[in-house]
Amino acid sequence: MLKGTYTQASYEGQVAELELIREDKRNAMSEGLMSEIEAFYRNLPSDIRVVILHGRGGHYCSGLDLAEHVARTPEAGVYHSREWHRVMDMIQFGGPVTISAMTGAVIGGGLELATATHVRIAEPSVIFQLPEGRRGIFVGGGATVRVGRILGPDRMVEMMLTGRKYDAEEGLRLGLCHYSVEEGGALPLARKLALKIAANAPMSNYFMVNALTRIGDMSRSEGLFTESLAAALVQTTPDAEEGLKAFLEKREPKFR
Repeated sequence: MLKGTYTQASYEGQVAELELIREDKRNAMSEGLMSEIEAFYRNLPSDIRVVILHGRGGHYCSGLDLAEHVARTPEAGVYHSREWHRVMDMIQFGGPVTISAMTGAVIGGGLELATATHVRIAEPSVIFQLPEGRRGIFVGGGATVRVGRILGPDRMVEMMLTGRKYDAEEGLRLGLCHYSVEEGGALPLARKLALKIAANAPMSNYFMVNALTRIGDMSRSEGLFTESLAAALVQTTPDAEEGLKAFLEKREPKFR
């Protein structure tokens, strides 16, 4: 178990957990927290296939720490936003699957963080919100793309204009989360799903994480061509051979 100033990491087998521990700030996103998240993903052991991301103290992440918000020139503001994009892309496309076990605040930058992850589980206490309009600012960590692709631009416009809050059940209906569970149920389900996902063939997981979202941004013909390339690459791996053989022999596959 490795503890930093803002996060605590643990590792067991092929699964890692990263806990946000800024309890006094509802795990608000500061420069230090972002740096520790980046360092965690950059230095993941090569055998880690799944990460579970969660927050201590009843909250996932309450967004940008406004106490640390400083005036920036337009140029510096662009660079700051692009740094957020780079870290979020590392989470989404870096290779390992990330599961968010969410409680309490999933607000602003916290929602941007959550939608960069691949599986999202929400407890009844969860609040999804993009309150930037009420703060005189605008999203800059990827919400226009990640949240916008989930909700659609029209609903996201209304969400930001009004500061509307969605609960776990509404989030499930809209796609902001994939599972809505009872209180205390997010982390146990995340650990169960992590073991299941880690047991998949590594290249299958890699292409599901990296190809599907990109194909969604392509035209129909480009998407279908990319699918053919992905299928050809994945289906010629030793794991594909093992998976098909195990199916025919009616046994569980043993992937690398």
